[in-house]
Amino acid sequence: MPDVAVVGAGPNGLAAAVTMARAGLAVDVYEAAPTPGGGLRTMELMEPGHLHDVCSAVHPMALASPFFRGFGLSRRIDVVTPELSHGAPLDGGRAALGYRSLERTAAALGRDGAAYRRLMTPLLQRLEGVMDVALNQLVRVPRDPVAAAVFGLRTLEQGTRLWDARFREDLAPALLTGVAAHAVAPLPTLPAAGAGLVLGALGHAGGWPIPVGGSASIAQAMIADIEAHGGRIRTGTRIDTLTDLPPARASLFDVAPPGLLRIAGNRLPARYRRALEDYRFGNGACKVDYILSGPVPWAASELAGAGTVHVGGTRAETAEAEHLVASGQHPERPYVLVSQPSTFDTGRAPAGRHILWTYCHVPAGSTVDMGAEVTAQLERFAPGFRDLIVDQRVTTAADLGAYNENYVGGDFSAGAMDLRGLLARPVFRPVPWRTPVRGLYLCSSATPPGPGVTGMPGFHAARHALRDVFGLPVPALGPVGDAAAG
Repeated sequence: MPDVAVVGAGPNGLAAAVTMARAGLAVDVYEAAPTPGGGLRTMELMEPGHLHDVCSAVHPMALASPFFRGFGLSRRIDVVTPELSHGAPLDGGRAALGYRSLERTAAALGRDGAAYRRLMTPLLQRLEGVMDVALNQLVRVPRDPVAAAVFGLRTLEQGTRLWDARFREDLAPALLTGVAAHAVAPLPTLPAAGAGLVLGALGHAGGWPIPVGGSASIAQAMIADIEAHGGRIRTGTRIDTLTDLPPARASLFDVAPPGLLRIAGNRLPARYRRALEDYRFGNGACKVDYILSGPVPWAASELAGAGTVHVGGTRAETAEAEHLVASGQHPERPYVLVSQPSTFDTGRAPAGRHILWTYCHVPAGSTVDMGAEVTAQLERFAPGFRDLIVDQRVTTAADLGAYNENYVGGDFSAGAMDLRGLLARPVFRPVPWRTPVRGLYLCSSATPPGPGVTGMPGFHAARHALRDVFGLPVPALGPVGDAAAG
């Protein structure tokens, strides 16, 4: 019998399993799908030889996450980190450009360059403290109060109607808004601003890396480590009730609250169960994957070097699109998040071909095919884009929810990205990963710090389980052979 059962082989379940296996415990991971990985899957969605990331594609948080830093991810997989982390096109062939170099970015922002530099420099100077705030639960004493204050004040500025007070032109606002809109929330709001500032700072600190071979390489590295330390991955094994699990001393669930209710509802106290039933999900995404006969012909040619492009136009246009989604409508000109992996990883497509990964935000549960609207937005800023399309595949928000039960209504964030959704994720508790049932933990993105491939929800849950149940310290996680690997 295993010491530990982990349900769900997404990035957080795998992070929990890595941590527990490294502590010398017998770990079994149960995954309902035929392949592990969750949001870290890479597949030939349309034609052989064309490798598309099914969910996540670019990973600004992965190399900055304490879990993945301890795990030594950058020494286990190959990544490409573009010099141009992200960009945002505007009409007239212009674009706001977010380089890894803050100085280069500021120089390209015209009259607002100095103001942008003043916004970002204090965050970069105290980035470790900022990440401590961003990658933990919010209701705690920060390790670096000065960093927390700097981050908080800038979040307050960019998350309210003060967000335009700093700037005089449209490039810098478009650059910041494109990153903040990752949060799938109305703009401006504090959660979106906080997420945008963290991602923007990471774009200057270490860049936004693209895993060679696709996001599945991250999952494969974690699985290899679990198996090297005696753990087992059981795919095609759906867990419907606790009785489907062996009597492990600790069980960690990389599932959304409805999944935990389905599996363990009869064991959970009524008050906790009601809190999970009241848990709120956010809006969804419609994903459009393309096979192209050439690179995207951006009117702003510099965007050819960007790993990620935020297509939405001006700050006002992006905010309007996100407002329409929040009000239950489908924008005619949506905000589109674009990744160009084959530009940097040539093995992702045959010679002469490219793949393009995109999605736009839509109301929860939407069955609307937004392929035409996404294509129109790309054609707007890259004239001739339509002529390059060899094939495309649309995955609606409803399809996303069917693909992964954690993406309720197509919400890949596994919970609404508002203040309540951040403070009570999934419930307001000192240790939100620990349920009231001894030995039972929740470790999905529905727990702090929330969405993103960080491994931190799983790592937080595992370290509490190690202490609570086994009386063990957190083990070293680095590659075997490292001095600190254990």
